[in-house]
Amino acid sequence: MKKIFLSLLLGTSFIGLSQETTPSDALRYAVEDLNGTARFRAMSGSMGAIGGDLSAININPAGSVVFKYNTFSATVSGFNQKNNSTYFGSRSSENDFKLDINQIGAVFVFDNTNDSSDWKKLSFAINYENTNNFNNQLFSKGTNPNNSIGNYFSDAAQGYQLEYLQTQPGESVSSLYNYLGETGGLGFGAQQAMLGYQGFIVSAFDDTDSNNVDYFTNIPVGGNYYQESYIKSKGYNGKLTGNFAANYNDILSLGMNLNIHFTDYTKSSSVYESNNNPEYTTGSTVKRIQFDNDLYTYGRGFSLNLGAIAKVTEEFRLGIAYESPTWYALNDELSQRLVVVNSDANGTYTDVVDPNVVNVYPSYNVKTPSKWTGSAAYIFGSNGFINVDVSSKDYSTTTFRPKNDALYASLNDNMSANLKNTISYNVGGEYKIKQISLRAGYRFEESPYKVDATFGDLIGYSGGLGYSFNNARIDLSYANTHRNYNQSFISSGMNDQARINNKNDTVSLSYTVTF
Repeated sequence: MKKIFLSLLLGTSFIGLSQETTPSDALRYAVEDLNGTARFRAMSGSMGAIGGDLSAININPAGSVVFKYNTFSATVSGFNQKNNSTYFGSRSSENDFKLDINQIGAVFVFDNTNDSSDWKKLSFAINYENTNNFNNQLFSKGTNPNNSIGNYFSDAAQGYQLEYLQTQPGESVSSLYNYLGETGGLGFGAQQAMLGYQGFIVSAFDDTDSNNVDYFTNIPVGGNYYQESYIKSKGYNGKLTGNFAANYNDILSLGMNLNIHFTDYTKSSSVYESNNNPEYTTGSTVKRIQFDNDLYTYGRGFSLNLGAIAKVTEEFRLGIAYESPTWYALNDELSQRLVVVNSDANGTYTDVVDPNVVNVYPSYNVKTPSKWTGSAAYIFGSNGFINVDVSSKDYSTTTFRPKNDALYASLNDNMSANLKNTISYNVGGEYKIKQISLRAGYRFEESPYKVDATFGDLIGYSGGLGYSFNNARIDLSYANTHRNYNQSFISSGMNDQARINNKNDTVSLSYTVTF
């Protein structure tokens, strides 16, 4: 009867129905990697005042009008991610490799044959790139001297009436889990409480009172909980760009991009815990836990870029560019499974709580921060150039929407208080020796967090070469980046985190042809 009354009371409210969202879910889309052509990557993406590359138009859209001829380019890259993890003194590592066609596009150049016009040239371009590669594997292990993963379920259970965590006669675990998560139910928190109760991780202080709201954990005290975390993700952020640019009197180039973003992200995570602590003399004692979560996020977004490049002298160029926020519309789907081994006076039991239900959550929006980039380049005649890009991006403006949702309001306040405006530096250069071009680059990106131990600064180095023949060119690049960050085993209930050292090695090969 209470469940029926609750449904009528809440109606179609979505408050509290979403999964446990964190700032890292927004930063997955706000922090972009440098991908693109091999030439672009070889110079660490530092081409804002140079242009003449299909990936460089993502930095400054005015760069497409620098092309002299119609040009087509395609790139294949091999991405290798290595994660070294440290958790309570225990070290582990995991690798992931992916081969992908990460860029393809073309630019069309139109010279103005009217000599009396100051607008000398127009260009149109269309380009697709993967802006983020989500393929990654992360394994951490260690013995936690204080906190159990079971705290997550114990914390979740407090305050929920026992009636909502117990199956009624004829009701399955799947039906109860589905009811709690559907419109009019109690939501994600109640689902976690139910999993813990059905798996005997938590028990009620008074299991004869359906109104009981107080629970205790069946995990023995004493610490020294051996824990493992395995996370495997795959997917991408992709961007399709339509570009227009024009050159005025061979002095000023102006450009604009309209971008459609695509995202497809899957994360499978599994946490495991075991203990050898003394068993309770009465009731159940939890000895092992395995908690599995499968998250699928997909959606689309939109953004635009504006840019200008000025030829100050024959050798010196200046550029300025603005990248708008990206407005994403996203959808989440989540499934969960819990396996618990416990013992009592009668023996040892394995409880598998598998609702076999996919939670499909209401659509929501994420707005990423805008970015300003200033560029300067010095050109050594026909021999080469050096370029410097400096960008500013205020991550504290990242927001989930709708803003009036209680969950998102709290998250937005969290990000506003803990994220900051960042500065990034990209330096790159190219030197030509007849048909061969030698390239190198460096990049530095500040952490978006005020306390950067959470998600550290990124440092990267790159190099490469190109070979031109007839009307075509082949480019090869190697880029390395590394960043340190903290990784939680579980979203709440324990604050202990593994320290991750992430190294990303990328080899890219591009083929470019003019026509």
